[in-house]
Amino acid sequence: MAIPPDTKDWTWVMTQPCPECGFNPSAVRHADVADRIARSAAGWGDTLARPDVRVRPDEHTWSVLEYGCHVRDVLRIMRTRLGLMLTYDQASADGATFENWDQDATAVDDRYGVQDPAVVADEIGTAAAEFALAYGAVQGDQWNRRGLRSNGSAFTVESFAAYALHDLEHHRVDVGLDPSTA
Repeated sequence: MAIPPDTKDWTWVMTQPCPECGFNPSAVRHADVADRIARSAAGWGDTLARPDVRVRPDEHTWSVLEYGCHVRDVLRIMRTRLGLMLTYDQASADGATFENWDQDATAVDDRYGVQDPAVVADEIGTAAAEFALAYGAVQGDQWNRRGLRSNGSAFTVESFAAYALHDLEHHRVDVGLDPSTA
């Protein structure tokens, strides 16, 4: 059974704390972003090794495996989008434009629920390391570079860091991992 699509606009987490997971965007510091991204992968290997990894707790919630696949893809998509913001033509008024990503369609099309959990765990580690490395290279005025999502949501490299970190840390809570270890 398909999970009902998430239609919530989560961009508010760039400026306000999340009451569900405790993420606070005002606590995000440039110097900490890369490390927090890298640490977001911690614990996924053990979590994805659970015997019930494919079981959905209810008809509206992904399984741990599906969340793992989503986190892996978030890391990859966010890394690509960061790269676009860092390389776009600065003369553009809005900055880089991001293609639409329908996370719910991806979950169905890529058959998240039947992927190999051990492979997904490795892919999360690799994707987190690559995304962390990319953010670790951001310097000076690059934090002000811009990007625009297909729905019109605007980001800077700085606000995008908060948005991405929230996604990564929130999903740790979704699967029972401590967000503070990320």
